This record gives sequence, C-alpha cells and structure tokens, in this order.
Amino acid sequence: MNDINAWVWWLVAAAALGIPLVVTAMPEFAMFAVGAVAAAVSAGLGGDVVVQVLVFVVVSVALIAVVRPIANRHRSQRPQLVTGIDALKGKQAVVLERVDNTGGRIKLAGEVWSARSLDTGSAYEVGQEVDVVDIEGATAIIM
Repeated sequence: MNDINAWVWWLVAAAALGIPLVVTAMPEFAMFAVGAVAAAVSAGLGGDVVVQVLVFVVVSVALIAVVRPIANRHRSQRPQLVTGIDALKGKQAVVLERVDNTGGRIKLAGEVWSARSLDTGSAYEVGQEVDVVDIEGATAIIM
C-alpha cells in the first residue's frame, strides 16, 4: 500500500464508519470516523502503517474518553424549560371571583382557573393580584 492509497483507504474507512453512526445513532462511530480521518492525515504526511494505526487508536480513544462523559452528563440533565402545570407555579394571577378556602376563580396565563386559598383564613377580592403556589388537579392554590 503506497502513501496515496493509504490515506484514501483511511477516508473510505471514515465514510464506512459514518454508516453505522446514521443507522444506530451511536456517537462512538463518529469518534472512530474522526480517528480514521486523523490517520488519513498522518498517511498523507508520510507516516508509515504503524504510525497511522497508532494515530487512529489514540485519537479515537481520546475522543471516547473525553467526549462520551460530557455527552452523558448533558443527556442526564433535566431540561431547563418547564412546561405544563409546573410552568404555572410561581406565576401571578388576577382574581375574577372572590377566592377563599372553599373556592373562587382567577385568570392565570390567559385562562380562567378555579382556585382556592392556601390559608384557610385568607380571602382574596376581585381584581387583586395573587401568586400561584401549586396546582391540584384543575384548581390553582393561591396566596
């Protein structure tokens, strides 16, 4: 295998490693493909077969050792965007009908919600701004 053929074969190997990456969605194949590209560069610069294989192994292993833990850490993090009823907790609402510990109505995020007060002795009058502390079913708990 001469120098020109060696780098071509490494690029073919890199492209071949891209196929299982697309099919299986395993990022390790991308890291091996980058290792193959690095080996192609070393072949293009005149490195012998031992150097090419060492470059492939070192680059591939280094990428797996560094990138994989970072990717796993990002994958395990909860998304920062809260949705649904969790997004409504802590929001402000306006009282539409008097709210006490037995019930009432508020306007929350553009919608009318049934509500009740967190404290049994508290009551909120029409037009008053309140804070939503929790959602229980279809009822907002306010204070």
